[in-house]
Amino acid sequence: MNKLLAVLVATTFATMSFSALAGSHGGAMKEKEKAEACKKMDPKTADEKMKAECKALAEKK
Repeated sequence: MNKLLAVLVATTFATMSFSALAGSHGGAMKEKEKAEACKKMDPKTADEKMKAECKALAEKK
């Protein structure tokens, strides 16, 4: 019974870890999408992270 419980806990942990990893990497924007988003960005309403990414993208070119 203890081994079964240990296997269930390990399986649950592995499934949750995989889901978190897949979710964190699934929404990453590609450079082309970032460039278009930067063109459409309103500097007054954009957050600091987006401004920094757009500045870095502009310097890269």
